[in-house]
Amino acid sequence: MTTRNIAIIGAGPAGLRAAEVAAEGGGSVSIFDAKPSSGRKFLIAGKRGLNLTHDEDWDTFVQNYNGTDLPRPLWNNILNAFDNKALRQWAGSIGVETFVASSGKVFPTEMKAAPLLKRWVDKLRDKLKISFSFNHLCTDLRTSDDGVEVSFSTPAGGITHRFDAVVIALGGGSWRSTGSTGEWVKIFANYDIGISPLTAANIGWEVAWSEALLDQAEGLPLKNIAVSAGNIHTAGELVITKYGLEGGPIYKLGPVIRSLSSPEIIIDFKPTHTTDQLIAKMESAKTDLINEAKFRWKLNPGAYALLIDNCSSARLITTEALAKTIKNFHIPLTQPRPIDEAISSAGGIQWDELDENLMLKKLPGVYCAGEMIDWEAPTGGYLLQACFATGDWVGKAILLHR
Repeated sequence: MTTRNIAIIGAGPAGLRAAEVAAEGGGSVSIFDAKPSSGRKFLIAGKRGLNLTHDEDWDTFVQNYNGTDLPRPLWNNILNAFDNKALRQWAGSIGVETFVASSGKVFPTEMKAAPLLKRWVDKLRDKLKISFSFNHLCTDLRTSDDGVEVSFSTPAGGITHRFDAVVIALGGGSWRSTGSTGEWVKIFANYDIGISPLTAANIGWEVAWSEALLDQAEGLPLKNIAVSAGNIHTAGELVITKYGLEGGPIYKLGPVIRSLSSPEIIIDFKPTHTTDQLIAKMESAKTDLINEAKFRWKLNPGAYALLIDNCSSARLITTEALAKTIKNFHIPLTQPRPIDEAISSAGGIQWDELDENLMLKKLPGVYCAGEMIDWEAPTGGYLLQACFATGDWVGKAILLHR
């Protein structure tokens, strides 16, 4: 059987995993990236601890993904084929042990991304004989009966190579400095391939805070809270920033917040207490109700500052009104922060443009993997899990479907 000549465009985790699987299956694989080195976004994501995946019940795990017309059966098959257990086993196979934190997040014992990436790239180069070409910016793709021609801009000028098949794994539109620029959209637009606009995901939202509030509360955490948007509820911690709010709950609620005509979140600052219980704790309080509430309800400084800022007519405040406010605190949001600040992006290649192998119907022989496809997930290991899983899926498909 003739060896397949395969190009991987993009040296992030999705591209590297596709390359690994294809090479282990007998393909002759070449990796190209516009940057001078591989895994640049991967390295930044892992500076404070590389969250590879999440150790959670699988039925719950897969519900963390969204996307326009996300094909749940196909998507679940992709994730099932390389799940959180498989990812941990893979890490172990290259000498990287992992552990489960109390949060359920899975990290390498060394925590950082750099040691894992080095071991991985060494395996790809030395054992699997995969070639790497950096400073190669993909500028065009052309398909024919003879395969796929890929054009690159390089420091030495423009060049074109032909391959039997190509995997495009160029990421979304966040963290442009790492190479995840979203410029690939222009190439696919030339072929009338449907693309949902790239928008910021896992990003803070702006709030029109008062100067008085910021003087008291900028940088303060809002701990042990329940947060909702639309009909979706989550829990965790937010931080009051100069421009608005940051933190896991607002990242997780991003898709529903974006769908609201008037974006807002609702915070329950005392989720373990009912309104009646809070009122009972204030039974003997007669004056200075806000300060009494601070101590009797054990409000943290951030929550207290928001309550003060919200109660402009303190003389008219009642215990019942304060309790209802603390349990149902509305914060209008103005807009998400810019996409370049986002941890990830939503949008991408629409699902009806892809077949079950993640091959573009309009560009036979060109497969897609990673964040450039229209799916999104919150932080917590779900992003990397899907990048690995889609790379694994196309790495196998590219050898089986000719």
